[in-house]
Amino acid sequence: MKYSIWTAPSTTRFFPSTQPPPRTNPLRRDLARNETAHFQVVMRTDTQMRIRLEADAPSGWSLRIRRVGYVPVEHHNTPIVADPQDVEGLKEIPGYVPDPLFEESELLLPAHETHAFWITTRPDPASKPGRHSLTVRIIPEKAPPLTRTVTFVLHDLLLEPRRQFDIFHWFYADALIDWYKTDLFDHRFWAICGRYIRDQVDHGQNGLYVPVFTPPLDGVKRPCQLLFVRQRRSGYEFDWSDVRQYVKTAQGMGVEKFEWCHLFTQWGARHAIRIYEGQGRNEKRLWPPETPACSTTYRRFLSQFLPAFYNFLKRENLLERSFFHLSDEPHGDDHLANYRAARSLLRELAPWMNVMDALSDIRFAREKLTDLPIPSIQTALDFLREGISCCCYYCCGPRGRYLNRLLDTPLAKIAMHGFLFYRWPFLGFLHWGYNYWYQSQTRNLINPFYVQDGLHWAKGWAYGDTFLVYPGPDGPLDSIRWEVFAESLQDYQLLQTLGVSREDPLFAPIRSFEDFPKTNPWRQTQRRLLLQRIRRRPA
Repeated sequence: MKYSIWTAPSTTRFFPSTQPPPRTNPLRRDLARNETAHFQVVMRTDTQMRIRLEADAPSGWSLRIRRVGYVPVEHHNTPIVADPQDVEGLKEIPGYVPDPLFEESELLLPAHETHAFWITTRPDPASKPGRHSLTVRIIPEKAPPLTRTVTFVLHDLLLEPRRQFDIFHWFYADALIDWYKTDLFDHRFWAICGRYIRDQVDHGQNGLYVPVFTPPLDGVKRPCQLLFVRQRRSGYEFDWSDVRQYVKTAQGMGVEKFEWCHLFTQWGARHAIRIYEGQGRNEKRLWPPETPACSTTYRRFLSQFLPAFYNFLKRENLLERSFFHLSDEPHGDDHLANYRAARSLLRELAPWMNVMDALSDIRFAREKLTDLPIPSIQTALDFLREGISCCCYYCCGPRGRYLNRLLDTPLAKIAMHGFLFYRWPFLGFLHWGYNYWYQSQTRNLINPFYVQDGLHWAKGWAYGDTFLVYPGPDGPLDSIRWEVFAESLQDYQLLQTLGVSREDPLFAPIRSFEDFPKTNPWRQTQRRLLLQRIRRRPA
């Protein structure tokens, strides 16, 4: 019997066909005293056997063991760049790709397949600086136990909370209702919802999308309207109870800021959004879906809703911590005209409302139609060059050499998010796909363990773009992409805590979201050098 077991960083994917390396170097991680760290224990055998993993961390350190699972990926995302620093799995896709993390510390290891466990640890912030060891015990059923040791070097630094850079991933309440078959916003929904929100916060997110109305995003969704609306002869009445519970649940999990539902339809602001009588249980709409955005009907509704909304935000102390959307991804002349008209209506009815939207047509920002534009990373630097404050985003693309977080994006490249976000004075990052478990533009649930492109790869969607977590029995199962992304945000904290200038020479190789270092050694070297700077800081 022959088997190989080795430790590896979090920034390497191990496919079933991955062969053991000829030799491995001892694994070392340099950390601040309050950083979370991940590494992998990888194994391959020529005989099927059951293997269990145990680990001993230093006193006071948290420890979590999960099994890395595989999902079938049918194609590479296009365009296919032949550089392994930009596209991973060139020989393995189509095939099984490692991504979901299961709460398991044991597996039946098939012969001639490579599998891995994912180890997460976090030091006790009171731990002394210096070297610490974490020992992993690998216990095969047919062979003697083995141990592997990982060294952590703690530096005398506590990372400060991230400031002035907000992270948003759109959270789909409808997906939770459909997948877990809750009775709309029943007690099971609130319990499950809280676990997903907690997961977002644990991965560096500080803002949350609020479906006060059913979000007008990516097709006609099943109603998931938090606001209870009654239509009377004299006008509209609103019950904010579920909106308040959603906000309170989120605040209890650590959410600081809130995005509020888009008020006009996606891709052009042509129409009023679908708003339902009650909360949409019977799908009775207040007006036809083709109702124009600036129609008398919708104006009448907004003239009553917006003052009530303002009063709710003031009562709940949310106004200064809120972001408001008009329409998602407008572009081109027709959309510009529609957006201009809708913005004018909002300025008339709600002059207190500042608007942020994902859009890459710089004309919207030049006309100040949006107060906080969120351009694609493909054009975001153009906004900064014109002195326009903005956030940034990506969605399906750009791909190839650009930064992204897809199932064939190398993990070492994903780990560079923190350095790139810090390099330029962006105010935040937005992504649309935290838990979109649907066929594209429909209400048809997909099984994310088998489908990762919304069944829409042929028409431009990407494997790995639609979601970052998988549905577990009663809460989220993280992906390795999600874990590496969260790990990268600690780099942002490190740079910010140390007060590193954006003109620092270390950023010289980072030229754009397309042209930047994409290897784990570069990042780890820079982290080590940064952590060593604390010795030279004045007391």
